[in-house]
Amino acid sequence: MENTRKLLEIMAQLRHPEKGCSWDLKQDFNSLIPYTIEEAYEVADAIERNDLDDLQSELGDLLLQVAFHSRLAEEQGLFDFDQVSKGICQKLVRRHPHVFAGKKFSNDEERKQAWEAAKAQERKDKITQDSDSILDGIALNLPALMQCEKTLSRAASHGFDWPETPPVFSKVIEELNEVQEAWESGDQVHIQEEIGDLLLVVVNLARHLKVNPEMALKEGNKKFSRRFQYIEQRVSESGRELRDCELEELDAYWEEAKVVLKKY
Repeated sequence: MENTRKLLEIMAQLRHPEKGCSWDLKQDFNSLIPYTIEEAYEVADAIERNDLDDLQSELGDLLLQVAFHSRLAEEQGLFDFDQVSKGICQKLVRRHPHVFAGKKFSNDEERKQAWEAAKAQERKDKITQDSDSILDGIALNLPALMQCEKTLSRAASHGFDWPETPPVFSKVIEELNEVQEAWESGDQVHIQEEIGDLLLVVVNLARHLKVNPEMALKEGNKKFSRRFQYIEQRVSESGRELRDCELEELDAYWEEAKVVLKKY
């Protein structure tokens, strides 16, 4: 608690209108968005690299963003850091009745349903006359893949979903065929639209298969990079550049990389 208080004191000093930092004084909620997002990604990166020393540092940077936003809100008479802390404490207790209220669940599925029900009630409590969609509250500036998964999951939790997985496979094939038809038409706007539909249904397939599409794509990116770098190495050994090679040769190196790097 002492260090938390110290952080808030430092933040207040940085925002002092006469003695504060000129850069910090220029910031507002909107200008801090890219920094907040960046710090969250750097936390994730430290975890994926299993660099626990860096994780500690990056969590501190992320905490600074919470303190900064809270300070801005306090200056405007909206809320302060203590209210932010109080709110998340109340939310955690409310969403964990099996821990704090003696509620019994038979299995994880029951617990998950209760969690979703609590979240749905929270959203319902926030609804205004101008905002009454079950999709309200999904952050619009999330990466598109994550936003798509959250949107589909929210709709599915209210019954808008296939009860089984096989029809989703069929939908993927249907959308892929529509992409090809759009490509054959030469209409670039239509092609983009159909690619969007295809990506959406692939995310839905991932959800049905209980795969996190964001993590799956990140791993796919890493795999592609490893294999491509292997190709670069093989071409370099021959004293040539990639552009000097025929596609058939590069494809052969790709297949070779799949075998050599399989264990990685």
